[in-house]
Amino acid sequence: MSKSILLEAHALTLKQGTGIATYARNLAHTASGLGHDVELLIGIDRAVNRRNPLLSEVALSDVVDPKAIDPLQWAGRAVDWTIGVPGGAKAQRLPAPRIVLDPSSGAAAERRHPMHGAVRLWERSYLHFNRFGRRMAVVPEGRHDLFHATRPTPAFVKNSANVYTIHDIVPLRLPYSTLDNKKYFYNMIKHIVAKADHIVTVSDFTRRDVLEFFDVPEDRITNTWQSVSLDPAALSISDDDAARDIGNRYGLDFKDYFLFLGAVEPKKNISRMVEAFAASGTTRPLVLVGGLGWQYERDLEALKDERLLSWRFDGTHIKPERRVQRLPYVPLASLLSLIRGARAVLFPSLYEGFGLPVLEAMLLGTPTITSNTSSLPEVAGDAALFVNPYKIEDIRDAIKAIDADADLRAELSSRGRKRAEFFSSERYAERMKAVYDRVLG
Repeated sequence: MSKSILLEAHALTLKQGTGIATYARNLAHTASGLGHDVELLIGIDRAVNRRNPLLSEVALSDVVDPKAIDPLQWAGRAVDWTIGVPGGAKAQRLPAPRIVLDPSSGAAAERRHPMHGAVRLWERSYLHFNRFGRRMAVVPEGRHDLFHATRPTPAFVKNSANVYTIHDIVPLRLPYSTLDNKKYFYNMIKHIVAKADHIVTVSDFTRRDVLEFFDVPEDRITNTWQSVSLDPAALSISDDDAARDIGNRYGLDFKDYFLFLGAVEPKKNISRMVEAFAASGTTRPLVLVGGLGWQYERDLEALKDERLLSWRFDGTHIKPERRVQRLPYVPLASLLSLIRGARAVLFPSLYEGFGLPVLEAMLLGTPTITSNTSSLPEVAGDAALFVNPYKIEDIRDAIKAIDADADLRAELSSRGRKRAEFFSSERYAERMKAVYDRVLG
């Protein structure tokens, strides 16, 4: 029987893609495919103008200067700081896009699912939890059978089943690698697992972590893993087309570079990876795709290693050229071409709740070097070269091996495609159906 599901979708509003955005997008697609009516919940800067929906649509896409906050907004924030949001945050249905152009296509923006917006939703939920030590109520229009927060969020919907996904507990396991308020994070997760109708994790590793740190009955927490839904058209392009794309856009040769995917932040272990890459002796370039996270200064300094400098003769002059290229943002179609065209994906992360780049690489048949820690062995199975992420020589030796051995690359490619089948959209839908059926009865 079809149910009404409201998904928290903050990550989908961010300009640059994240792993949680991919998770939210796939979850919405999966829940819809199961026959449910799916709507999304986001935070907005301004209330919806019912009298003029066109201006409301424009306002929702407008760029807001954080310094240009009027006195009424400051007053509202002062109230939130003082008394929280005891009456709950109202979420209004947002007008369907009609006139605002999608910046990537020039066409009117498309929206697959209806959306609800609450003013400063995530800021207010944070303030409310700090003030009262409990979740903030969200009051959307209409009735919803289930609210699913795609990340730990101190918010809930009354008269609905409330489900929360916990991707990892990095702030507690690697406190030196994040800027989170650790006390707030611990108390929020503790409260959520106590009040939730069900908890979802993306790996057995994260499930065990949550059970170890928090008092939650085992039958109220389920691992569903993740899935990646890629456009069949993007998957069907030929190697020649992918080679042309990466050659024209980035000056790279097909299967002649190494690739890292992820933000520049401490847990991604970029400094050790770059040190190992420089020590490996490979002459091929390394491409890093991802924005700047936090505490990235040391990693950016590592990219200046003199061993990563090569020289190129352009017919007239001999010019220096760095063998590490960082691309802060890449469109999805080109990202898939970059993954397909890589000699190998390097992902020696210190800690991952799932490790989406490993699955993406396996799905596209690209060999992977990854860590023997956290969830990564669980995800990669027998389809990757595993390294101790704290040992530079381990990473170095793996790079040398995969660079020199064509048979090894072919074997890992074959195993990766087979392993990726375990995380197929169909299997993921079966796992989510079991969770929703259980919670909804």
